[in-house]
Amino acid sequence: MATVLMCRRFPRLSRVAAFSTTAKRKAERGSSKSRKEKRDKPGAANTGTESGATIQLLKPQDYRVLYNPAAYAKGRAGSQQRVDRDSSQALGDTFTGPGTAQAPQTFPTASSQALPPVRNALPKPKPSALLEQTILAMLYKEEAEKEKWEVHNSKEDPRMFQKGRPEYRSLSCDSAEPAQTLPAEEGDSILQSVAGCEGSPGVLTDYFRKLSRLPAERRAALGSDPRFSALCHHAITAIRLFSTPDLIQILKACVPLAVPASHPLLDACEAEFCRRAWDMDLEQLLLVADCWRCLDRSVPSYLGILFSYANLHWKDLTLPQFVQLLYIIGEGRRSPADLAQKVESTILKYLDAFTLEELGAICLGLFKSLGGVSDHVMRRIADRVSLQMEDMSTYALVNVLKMLRYTRMDHVPLMRELGKVIPARIPTTNVQGIMHITLTYSALHFFNEDVLAAVAASLPSKVSYCRSKDAAKFLWSFGCLDYEPPNEEFYSSLINQLHTKVHEFSKFPEHLLTALLGLAFVKRFPEELIDFAFREEFVQKTRGSKYELNKDLFTLSKSVEIECPTYQGSRLPPQLCQEFTEMILSFAEREIYVRPEIVEATSLLESMLGGPEYVKNHMILPHTRSSDLEVRLATDGRPIPFNFKDPVAAKKLKGVGVSLTDDLISQLTKRRAHSRSPVEVGTEAGIPRRERGDAAGTLCLGGALPAGAKSQAEPEAGRRQPGEVRLALQVSNRNHFCYGSKRLLGLHCLKRRQLRLLGYEVVEIPFWEWFPLLKRTRSEKLSYLHYKVFCPVLLTGA
Repeated sequence: MATVLMCRRFPRLSRVAAFSTTAKRKAERGSSKSRKEKRDKPGAANTGTESGATIQLLKPQDYRVLYNPAAYAKGRAGSQQRVDRDSSQALGDTFTGPGTAQAPQTFPTASSQALPPVRNALPKPKPSALLEQTILAMLYKEEAEKEKWEVHNSKEDPRMFQKGRPEYRSLSCDSAEPAQTLPAEEGDSILQSVAGCEGSPGVLTDYFRKLSRLPAERRAALGSDPRFSALCHHAITAIRLFSTPDLIQILKACVPLAVPASHPLLDACEAEFCRRAWDMDLEQLLLVADCWRCLDRSVPSYLGILFSYANLHWKDLTLPQFVQLLYIIGEGRRSPADLAQKVESTILKYLDAFTLEELGAICLGLFKSLGGVSDHVMRRIADRVSLQMEDMSTYALVNVLKMLRYTRMDHVPLMRELGKVIPARIPTTNVQGIMHITLTYSALHFFNEDVLAAVAASLPSKVSYCRSKDAAKFLWSFGCLDYEPPNEEFYSSLINQLHTKVHEFSKFPEHLLTALLGLAFVKRFPEELIDFAFREEFVQKTRGSKYELNKDLFTLSKSVEIECPTYQGSRLPPQLCQEFTEMILSFAEREIYVRPEIVEATSLLESMLGGPEYVKNHMILPHTRSSDLEVRLATDGRPIPFNFKDPVAAKKLKGVGVSLTDDLISQLTKRRAHSRSPVEVGTEAGIPRRERGDAAGTLCLGGALPAGAKSQAEPEAGRRQPGEVRLALQVSNRNHFCYGSKRLLGLHCLKRRQLRLLGYEVVEIPFWEWFPLLKRTRSEKLSYLHYKVFCPVLLTGA
């Protein structure tokens, strides 16, 4: 077995990460699975801290990962070939250890493309190593039995619903191995006869049917056989002479023959089926569409005809035909707008008659095609699933959760039942399924510690199956819900996996930013990855992405600036930060500052404290994308004016060496001599009267400066002045918390943590207290705000 001696420097992490426990636990387990991961996965040994040098074993020749997560992705699935045709290829893994000269390979997250077999890079095994490889092969076979949950076929799993009714046999292409295979010699005889005569359409159809029943290894060799090419040419020449059933038989034969999607024979078949489509029945149209799916061929013109045909004959659709049609719609990633209403009405019509697997297929079809569905229909589906969840396969259940997440449906009974059923299934669910379950909880802001703990316990042993997207979504979900699992190995293993997949981030920059933000929410800052994210070439990649990543970059940049003062890596250019700041503030002025609950609190505070100069409605931390009501108090509790928004007033009040008398201030501000002070306002609200400040250089509570005093310019934001307490009042809403709880989400925990680091006292005005008060009297609201602002605990602590 080939070995590679690798030296690797551990990534810096701006948080103490318990890497040592990972290695210790794996050693104590002594499982063959752990040994296998260390042999197979580049960098797997890096989770320990015993030394920087590790012995890493390349994959043996016959090892492959029987896991293709493409069926859970939004992009095209199905790049994986049949197991018996590529049993020697490793899917989704590549050797990317330090020091390798091979250029990193990237591929779309939506499909799990097979990389070149690892064996091509290995020298021929020596005879002395053959015994070891034989033993290892046996061990891997035993482990495969234990890891059936990671066996996943992107073509077959979404089609499990077809096994529930015999009617699907006439609607779908059976891609399983033929029950009775023909001997290889008969295949040679057929190919030999092709050279002698062109044959009639019936004979050609029979040839294709028989060749599709050859053993798998013989079928695989047909692609390079010139006699098979000649047979295909004869079929193309006679394409219009075939009857429709014979042409369908040829297309079905192309599936086990693994004819490439771009083959001229398939071009001719597609054109001919499009020409004949209106003379075919719906059963034939659906069968042909299923064949195209099995062949991984995109046929938008044919699907357009199929959808138009189905629209005209909608009343004739049977239940299996409807489910198969939705499956085809999903696999085609296209949702016909004119069918939306009919789809909803048919779902409601057959809702009680669908099997649970069919419900999962329907949700998957709607999700993949981004087909909208009304809240009423989704709630009806969720109602049924919540009552029969224990009888539903995990795969079908995950598909329902995808649609639940897509429609933002807060179906409490389903989520509660899910919390009871799914934790026990987590250990036997593949990584993609676990990711979608976790993402559903975070997207809907549901916090369930039992589910998250089960995910955290199960994931480290499966982390090698994670794509960059999966790792990012796990980190985002846990960070969004602000959950710290009991095992630090969860975070350390995922951070190591990010390092392993770093070559993918140039193509998918959103995955790295998603992961780093999730880590930032829970106070973890892997500096090497952050440095990579702030490099100019990566920033350019984010700006060219189809996703809006500017705000994420900005949030990460400012968080590092505040929480990692010793960070020495790359940073965002100041002009870019300024651009992002202006963009966010512009949005806040239109959408955030004007929210009724914030406007009301601002108005009342201004009235209570003595004017607009005593309170500022703004974003202290623009990168956290939510507003603050800032108030400043002296240590004795008196408000300090600082918000001189009016540029004229600000200019007049600047300290220029001119003594300002009460009369002059009164004239400049056009303030009435007997205007009410905040003390009088407080008295109206039942607040005890306070003594006014004296004239010896202190500020009056009414906002005017005493005689002989000089005004001070507004202090720099974030810098606390001596003798003052800065309050950051948080007028929160339901979207800042987990569903139905008082648990803050990760972004808002991050914001409060950073405000405290900058010297602010965070004062909560939670929605469950403030929103009911909005309907009460002014006096009650003033009393509440007075208590919040002048809380003795805050002043004593300051």
